[in-house]
Amino acid sequence: MKQILQSFKTGKTELTEIPVPNVGKGQVLIRTTRSLVSLGTEKMLVDFGKANLFQKAQQQPDKVKMVLDKVKSDGLRPTLEAVFNKLEQPLPLGYSNVGVVEELGEGVKEFKKGDRVVSNGPHAEFVVVPKNLVALIPENVSDDEAAFTVIASIGLQGIRLVNPTLGETVVVTGLGLIGLLTAQLLKANGCRVIGIDIDQSKCDLASSWGIDTINPAQNDPVNRALELTDNIGVDAVIITASTKSNEVISQSAKMCRKRGRVVLVGVIGLELSRADFYEKEITFQVSCSYGPGRYDISYEQKGNDYPIGFVRWTEKRNFETILKAISAGQLEVKSLISEIVELKDYQNIYSEMGNANTIASIIKYSDSPQRINRGIEINPRSFKGQKGVFGIVGAGNFTKMTLLPALKGFSPNIKCIVSSKGVNGTALATKYGISKSATDIQEVLQDDEIDTIIITTQHNAHAHQVVDGLKAGKNVFVEKPLALSQLELKSIENALETTKGSLMVGFNRRFSPHIKQIKKSLGAEPGLINLQATMNAGFIPPDSWVHDLQIGGGRIIGEACHFVDLAVYLTDSLVSSVCFNALGKYPEENTDNGTLLLKHESGAISTINYFSNGAKSYSKERVEVYSQNRTWIVDNFRVTNGYNVKGFKKLKTKLDKGHKAQFEAYLDHIQTGGIPLIPITELLNVSKASLAAIESLKSGKWVNVD
Repeated sequence: MKQILQSFKTGKTELTEIPVPNVGKGQVLIRTTRSLVSLGTEKMLVDFGKANLFQKAQQQPDKVKMVLDKVKSDGLRPTLEAVFNKLEQPLPLGYSNVGVVEELGEGVKEFKKGDRVVSNGPHAEFVVVPKNLVALIPENVSDDEAAFTVIASIGLQGIRLVNPTLGETVVVTGLGLIGLLTAQLLKANGCRVIGIDIDQSKCDLASSWGIDTINPAQNDPVNRALELTDNIGVDAVIITASTKSNEVISQSAKMCRKRGRVVLVGVIGLELSRADFYEKEITFQVSCSYGPGRYDISYEQKGNDYPIGFVRWTEKRNFETILKAISAGQLEVKSLISEIVELKDYQNIYSEMGNANTIASIIKYSDSPQRINRGIEINPRSFKGQKGVFGIVGAGNFTKMTLLPALKGFSPNIKCIVSSKGVNGTALATKYGISKSATDIQEVLQDDEIDTIIITTQHNAHAHQVVDGLKAGKNVFVEKPLALSQLELKSIENALETTKGSLMVGFNRRFSPHIKQIKKSLGAEPGLINLQATMNAGFIPPDSWVHDLQIGGGRIIGEACHFVDLAVYLTDSLVSSVCFNALGKYPEENTDNGTLLLKHESGAISTINYFSNGAKSYSKERVEVYSQNRTWIVDNFRVTNGYNVKGFKKLKTKLDKGHKAQFEAYLDHIQTGGIPLIPITELLNVSKASLAAIESLKSGKWVNVD
């Protein structure tokens, strides 16, 4: 299928061939018939992409600070590599989609194949969208009209925040597409509407609907608004404009009556004058996209609706409201269509995005049924008879920033990369010369030439993908964690009993030259060891998937397991019992501030501090090893010092957590055989110890590791 993508690095917009996205639980696959180009939002993204690196930095000062902090902790070269890798990520454009339902994911009962629907899917021939972002189209609403649904919902949410009553006067500042739709909806709501725009043609269009208009080039907006309201002032202002100027927000406050309301839907300068708002007690609020539920993982991704008695209007209900308004003739959108362009001619729109005469551009897709192909050839070649042929499942940040750059150093055979929507996987396949891009793991599992699967998906997918890989007779490498529950771990143990394949977990720290050098200097008889490791992990917002116990498993299970493995490796002893203390009186299971105590079978002890409340500019990881009056200190896998260690020389490298050495050793193992790089007993022990940590937190006791 074809999809419109934009490069953040160059700003170039392209029509790219990618595989059809796979349908997951609670999702709907839609064959697109129309999509609406959001000229404001998409022009902003295209312009940002075309800006040079300095201009991009000027527009995102918060990101610049993050980069500077990373330079301090990780060094300049790794930081620059991360920045440029991020800029190379393609961005799907569009969010106003109309189409026909082709497939339904598990648990979707609200739709059936053949239904006409709207969604916030991108400009692509097929889209996969969670069910709570999909709405049925009434029979008397055409596809062209329905294409306005999502963008009109943005204006509707602004109106809901203003909460206008019959007869109130509301100003809409900025008569672009969202502004014109908002003005119509306000009028249908019984309001007197005043539209403000410097483009007289848009003012004229609004006037034809019975809306009062003000052109700032001809009249002072504040004075004219006061004249139109007999010097009372308007009841509310909805700002749908896009400008860097602070004048819009100042004018909005000045034209309001006492205790008026100002709601921001667009993007403007926000240096507020206290006096403008203080004297009249004016309220100001920023509207968030289509309505309640936006960016809420529970609502959008998990499909959990809000009870209508408590949250009357969600983003899906807003979609349905717009469709009903179009169906009833309360919202007229046909006159807003400036052009309808075939998908192949998309550049007719994107090359003219600054055209002031354009209000709404619609992309038209083929009406003919299309083949659903979830695997496409990018760099075709044969791998017949070769060992160590990889299939990568997952194309997120780890694959892009760490895995593929590490593999590039010794060029292994990678036949296929699987990503859920196909965009990232196709981009990475193109960049790294990977033979195939796919969206279905079956493309890897059923390929006889692929003998090894590397799994880098979200944590909740690891266990069942590991089991599927082992059952298919593949060698399986899975990025940590191995499992999120004892039940999942048991299913992996059962699969290991009958498989011809092997299992490896991405515990890369033990492959770092810093750890290897410590291990060597410890000697054959190091005696009992004390190990202390600190992860200055940094803050991650609580709504991130990594904190979700069902998806990410929390950061202790998901990340601290790295250092549990490191403790097992350096002490050369399995963990026998665990005690986990966390910050605060009543810590949650997904806490990321705590101290993990490990007792080893040998009698060695390890302490793992996992903190998210430290300074980002400080080293992220620190390891201290104590044995027989000797001490080794690893500072962020860049510098290692030994104290009272005979023959040990200070080791200084670029940031090296062992990823490249790990994958190089793993490929050699797959091709030549021999003992596993990490014994299965250690892989399972580390996973069990990580899970036991959470049990310890809940019980307040030491927990034995079986």
